[in-house]
Amino acid sequence: MTSSSGPRHAKTGKPIDSAKLDRVVADARKASDERAAGYREQALKLYDWVCGRCARTFTRENLRELTVHHKDMNHDNNPPDGSNWELLCVYCHDNEHQKYEEHLASLAGGRVAKPGVAGKQTTHNPFEGLADLLKKDG
Repeated sequence: MTSSSGPRHAKTGKPIDSAKLDRVVADARKASDERAAGYREQALKLYDWVCGRCARTFTRENLRELTVHHKDMNHDNNPPDGSNWELLCVYCHDNEHQKYEEHLASLAGGRVAKPGVAGKQTTHNPFEGLADLLKKDG
């Protein structure tokens, strides 16, 4: 029997080509960074450097804390007129995404569902049956 070290696919048990996976992830990150740099530069030219929520003003010294938020949450929707963007500070941007996640969770009955992603919802409850176990010991 031959044993090989390294990660294996959960369903097939076949070895995972980690180098290939690393390349795919690196390429995806590079493409995402390039896309973001393009629309960020455009948005910074189109809009005043002010957070659209808290009205904090930014300068070249702290501009890295000003982010581009996609109003429809689709980072691939980048019309050249900037109609899908707004500039938000990192704190307000995080807050917007948190509100969106909470909205999705409320629509999914407590389960977070990503838009456009089909698949199984998580239904595992790690505390299921705990009350019965406590009653038996008590």
